[in-house]
Amino acid sequence: MLSDSDNQPLALYLHIPFCRTRCTYCAFNTYTNAEAYIPAYVAALCNELQWLGAATPLPVHTIFFGGGTPSLLSPAHIAHILQTCRSAFHILPEAEITLEVNPARPPDDYFERLRASGVNRLSLGMQSAHSGELRLMARDHDADALPRTVAAARAAGFNNLNLDLIFGLPYQSLAMWRESLCAALDLQPQHLALYALELESGTPMTRDVMRGRLPLPDEDLAAEMYELADAMLAERGFQQYEISNWARPGWECRHNLQYWRNLPYLGVGAGAHGYADAVRYAVVRPIPRYIALAAAQSAPLPFPFTASVEWHERIDPPTAMLEHLFTGLRLVRQGVREADFQARFGVALGEAFGAPLQQLRDQGLLRYEDATWRLTDSARLISNRVFAALL
Repeated sequence: MLSDSDNQPLALYLHIPFCRTRCTYCAFNTYTNAEAYIPAYVAALCNELQWLGAATPLPVHTIFFGGGTPSLLSPAHIAHILQTCRSAFHILPEAEITLEVNPARPPDDYFERLRASGVNRLSLGMQSAHSGELRLMARDHDADALPRTVAAARAAGFNNLNLDLIFGLPYQSLAMWRESLCAALDLQPQHLALYALELESGTPMTRDVMRGRLPLPDEDLAAEMYELADAMLAERGFQQYEISNWARPGWECRHNLQYWRNLPYLGVGAGAHGYADAVRYAVVRPIPRYIALAAAQSAPLPFPFTASVEWHERIDPPTAMLEHLFTGLRLVRQGVREADFQARFGVALGEAFGAPLQQLRDQGLLRYEDATWRLTDSARLISNRVFAALL
């Protein structure tokens, strides 16, 4: 049974784990030299989608192809997956359908065929405007590729583009970061996602830093980069709506908002995660194992489970309330409204978290206005400290 709090339209995340090269900072579930698996992977994914859709009456209002490099799939594969989604789920009109794209040169008609399949939003992995930084990250495109890719996407009719960039890289100066921001803004995207480098365990970049081959990123310089970006984007008409995301008004990523509003989303594909009906789950990671399990499913399982789910936990009300507070505070403009919290959980926000919220307010890390709690501007840079204080 679906809980009342989950009686909301679903977001659907489809993980495509294939890459031509592995970026030095990446800790996601991705694989190189595995493209021979793509046809079987798509078939298994579609089989699982059919049974997952049969288990829920809820509509879907966003679909996100993430990875990995989803643009390694052919437009025919993308169209087949989306057609399966339409037959398995009730996809709402005007649903946001996003595909992550590597800026390396696509086939001439690639974007036209994507548009025809129903994709209406692209997220481009720009990361930097400097070829040296791209090489440091082992990206498989150069600095000249992005303008060509954006031009091809615009010519095909895409009017909703996001660009991802990373700051706080080894050897990156404030001037270099400004140049990357200017290059991104010159392409007139609707959305920008700016991520501080995180040294994830097990990645080549982390190993090089730990062994002294690369300098440890400068946290103070990264903070300057963040503040510079916020000022530059505001001057160009962008509004920050989440700690790492800026958009022109009306162009916020609806799929990501599902996460930050702590609403249900289904993850399908090797290594995907999902959260629905008070259950958080993870899918098996190895591609062959995923294909074997997903292809063999022959009946619906209790929502939100599929044959490939490897791990799950049921989220109890106190944990759900805490997670709602964490994710809501990341929405720097919206914040957490007391009335919304009370309506969702039947408990006053002050009753559940009054003491730590007041303490953080006294420390200048939270502000309280119009019965809403929000991060202060300075707290955006140390949001993990805020969240830790609420535990």
